Amino acid sequence: MAVIVITKENFKSEVLQSDKPVLVDFWATWCGPCRMMAPVVESIAEEHPELKVCKVDVDENPELAQMFNVMSIPTLAAFKGGQMTGTAVGYQPKENVLKLFA
Repeated sequence: MAVIVITKENFKSEVLQSDKPVLVDFWATWCGPCRMMAPVVESIAEEHPELKVCKVDVDENPELAQMFNVMSIPTLAAFKGGQMTGTAVGYQPKENVLKLFA
């Protein structure tokens, strides 16, 4: 499944109302570690159809970053049933990201 681009307009329907667990990558185009994280996030999207994988550009959607107290990027957040269940900050190997859903 492709990575879904999230904005304040579709956040509620794509993340909070999702019937699947959701991984949200809070990132920015200028962020080196975010660019390093991108292939990991994309491979999770391809290899784990049971998860919905989304990206939020914090420069374009600062209110979403503020809503979830994102202070550093990349921040990866796991959501289940409309609730944030875990976060990881900075570059993470795929195994660590998947542990957010364990």
